[in-house]
Amino acid sequence: MIIRKLFKFENAHVVRGCSTQRCRASIHGHSYKVEVLFESKYLDHGQMVYDFGLMKQGMKELIDSFDHAVAIWDGDDGEYIEAMKAHSNRWVMLPVSPSCEQFSRVIFLMLDQLLQSTQMINGERGVKLNSIIVHETETGYAQAFSEDAYSDVMGNIPLASIGFSDEVRQGWSDSGLWEKVLSGEKFLNPATV
Repeated sequence: MIIRKLFKFENAHVVRGCSTQRCRASIHGHSYKVEVLFESKYLDHGQMVYDFGLMKQGMKELIDSFDHAVAIWDGDDGEYIEAMKAHSNRWVMLPVSPSCEQFSRVIFLMLDQLLQSTQMINGERGVKLNSIIVHETETGYAQAFSEDAYSDVMGNIPLASIGFSDEVRQGWSDSGLWEKVLSGEKFLNPATV
């Protein structure tokens, strides 16, 4: 069975190297919708694949990190990077260009790492991330599956090279959330919902 949870965020970016002049040469924004799809062949003690309420913790906080932020590719021009950091309190540094496709891969990797570090305590079994769908516009989206997120052909995305501004971190219930995700520290599910 597959379940789906929808998240939303507003974000600005420049997608260098794309075909469209407006997108590759001017900072612009989108109202993103992110669909998180989980799957399992089993149901927990509440007869659910995965309680939607559990997604309001770390998963929502990580996705919300992109809200009202500038997504910056660490391979962009140094002056541009420094200007974005100087003029925006909320930014996310990515090791890939912030295209819709790469957003879906990055978010997949972030949430997959968090899910793998989660200790289930309500009878959840076999829960895995099926895919991430990122809607950049009403008519266009990218969907990443595990084979896309972990694809060397599409480019390796080292999670440790993703960085968040101080203001983004201050919005988390635990300012060390990202370091805990990276280290594989166990998260108890549910902590308190």
